[in-house]
Amino acid sequence: MRRIFSHPVWATVAAFGTYFCMYGFRKPYTAATYANAIFFHVDYKVLLVVFQTLGYVLAKWIGIKVVSEATRGRRLVLLTGLIVLAEVTLLLFGIVPRPWNIIFLLANGLSLGIVFGLVLGFLEGRKHTEALVAGLCTSFIVSDGFAKSVGTTLLDRGVSETWMPAAAGGLFLIPTILFILMLSCVPAPSEADVVHRSQRVPMNALGRRKFFTKYGLGLTGIVVAYLFVTLIRSVRADFAPELWKSLGYHQDPALFTQSELLVSLGVLVVSSLAILIYNHYHAFRFSLLTSLTGFLLLPIAVWGLNHGMDKFAFMVIIGFGVYLPYVAVHNTIFERLISLTRERANIGFLLYVADSVGYTGYIFLMLFRYWANPGESILRLLLRACVVLGIAGAAIIAFSHLYFRRKFETARRTPPRSILPEEKFA
Repeated sequence: MRRIFSHPVWATVAAFGTYFCMYGFRKPYTAATYANAIFFHVDYKVLLVVFQTLGYVLAKWIGIKVVSEATRGRRLVLLTGLIVLAEVTLLLFGIVPRPWNIIFLLANGLSLGIVFGLVLGFLEGRKHTEALVAGLCTSFIVSDGFAKSVGTTLLDRGVSETWMPAAAGGLFLIPTILFILMLSCVPAPSEADVVHRSQRVPMNALGRRKFFTKYGLGLTGIVVAYLFVTLIRSVRADFAPELWKSLGYHQDPALFTQSELLVSLGVLVVSSLAILIYNHYHAFRFSLLTSLTGFLLLPIAVWGLNHGMDKFAFMVIIGFGVYLPYVAVHNTIFERLISLTRERANIGFLLYVADSVGYTGYIFLMLFRYWANPGESILRLLLRACVVLGIAGAAIIAFSHLYFRRKFETARRTPPRSILPEEKFA
């Protein structure tokens, strides 16, 4: 049985399934429009998005400590408890009348915000980490559309907008627990994994501060670029029904899933290529190049839309452009950086720094958009963001590449003793 549990396919299915099902507790509510509901002079759906994102942001900031310090046994307990808590918050969302039930969507975001980091802890530091994490990241591309499809189907069958999120979560509860049990069977990285990728250890406050300070300028560039893709990705995901309607499509449960399947397939193929690159420095540079490509696709897609591009193709290209850098950060950039430097660190710390900044920025974007220009359509906001942030993100990725190139070229001339011979930058 140990051979089965240690096989990459087992780990991929367990991680994919856990995070795929998590979206069943997080995203179905976005399939509803909550039309003509205004509270405190603010659109009710905007309140829901902001409050859930606020909870998600708080969880990301908390996760910098919790995820980076979590041991294997603690991850399993936290995962199970947080999923059950998420369903409880959705039940309370259905029971408590509007608008006061928005507080339970905040609690929902708070309970789900560290799930990804806990799942990721079972996959990092292995020879096949890129492939494993690519599979995990595919889950949040596909599941986003699938969760909306489930929500739309429940609405079409007569479930109210208030109770639809809890009903959707109930459908995903048992499968989620089963996938968590599968994760519990995944063994720790082997000795060969540790030799090639370095040992991944919990990080205390001093270790976190020292690591970020040492590579601060380059990491800041990556975090800012990640902020940009988080803004575009979140707008595209949270307001998908409104975007498709503005593009001339009727609400169709299959529409969300079809577009995201195409996006996930493309991203999975590109991101998995990194596993073929043994040299950590070359793989690190490859992931920055794919991120640069993704950012450049965003303004190109907007130009294409303005010149007659098919609107379905536009949404797919935007998704592909956004998820290339988004997934690169999750499965290659931070993973290979730690492997390259041989630092005593883990991906969870770096990823949760990036996530906390990204989702904080998204809250400010929603509030700014609503109060500074309330009449602006969500489609126009997306188009402007793709042009401005696409160009700015490409420039920042180019800067980060030059920073780390200089950093590691200097290290090559004077290799630190902690770097193994096979990890030199040939």
